[in-house]
Amino acid sequence: MAMALVRSPSSAPEFPGRQLARLERPLRLHRGGVIEQPVVAHETWGRLNAARDNTVLLFTGLSPPAHAASSPADPKPGWWESMIGEGKPIDTRRYFVVCVNSLGSPYGSSSPASIDPRTGRPYGISFPELSVEDIATAGHEALRTLGIERVAAVIGPSLGGMTVLAYCALFPDEVDSVVTISGAARANPFAIALRSLQREMVRSDPAWRGGSYEPGRGPRLGLRLARKLGTITYRSADEWNERFGRRRVPETAGIAGDFRPQFEVEAYLEHQAQRFADLFDANAYLYLSRAMDNFDLADHGGGSLAAAFAKFKVRRALVIGVETDMLFPVDQQREIADHLRAAGRARVEYHAFPSLQGHDAFLVDLARFEPAIGEFLK
Repeated sequence: MAMALVRSPSSAPEFPGRQLARLERPLRLHRGGVIEQPVVAHETWGRLNAARDNTVLLFTGLSPPAHAASSPADPKPGWWESMIGEGKPIDTRRYFVVCVNSLGSPYGSSSPASIDPRTGRPYGISFPELSVEDIATAGHEALRTLGIERVAAVIGPSLGGMTVLAYCALFPDEVDSVVTISGAARANPFAIALRSLQREMVRSDPAWRGGSYEPGRGPRLGLRLARKLGTITYRSADEWNERFGRRRVPETAGIAGDFRPQFEVEAYLEHQAQRFADLFDANAYLYLSRAMDNFDLADHGGGSLAAAFAKFKVRRALVIGVETDMLFPVDQQREIADHLRAAGRARVEYHAFPSLQGHDAFLVDLARFEPAIGEFLK
């Protein structure tokens, strides 16, 4: 498949370093749908070597774009800035790093916010059903446009950790090493219940209009509330207590009937919610959220996780979890490590970090994550 670099859609957030790969063939999705003119956004760092075998493929969580680190094309710090670059844990003197914007996410890849070429309008909820496997396949096809047929490592946190497992199940002969961080082989009931409530918040907003809202006029209230609930689960109760305590914002006087935010933690949640609602598309959020719920690696093993992991051919694996993670509990990462060991092919390294920051620790507790990932990739 050939790649054409095109200008970003005016409706999408601008990332100067982003490259858009237009795939030449329709993308057939895991659950039966088709995207006729698929586009996969990605950013790159480092250089591909002559053997084309030094690629690190990075998948993101639900909300970040492909801008994981700064580059000459886009000097703004990325969401994993201290992890990627010369002399950093993912060392671009050695590796060619490709970070893919998830299919379904509104940062350049085909998504519900993209223009449907058949109608000239955003897909909205006419976008076909999305799966974690489709995110993995889109990343795989983006590599093909770059002439890359095998990766030295595939890495991902959160949703990206799920996508890493899907990638290894779909393309077992093309991965040497794997790093899965705060991911899961399948969603647990708590996470499903949480995301179900978040989707209901979005859909209950009258501005959602059954998914047929105009660009820029979507269900902002519902998206804000969903993000607030999610943010609460991304950190631990101990971290909330240490970071905010019961400190109050100075603007409120505690007047009877005044229910504006009075505590700093409330103001923080509102700030995070506003930022997210400014950038993210509501339908894209619904699609990605449901894809996480539906993912079950056992589907690739006839209903058996053990059989699914037995198909993996990676030689080395790093599995990291966080003891305070309530969204992807550490038992889920231990399960991944145990199955990889039982399969008998990979040398498996497992860490359960005692970070206060919960699910978001991979973004914050870098003093633990950087050495573990850097040593593994050496």
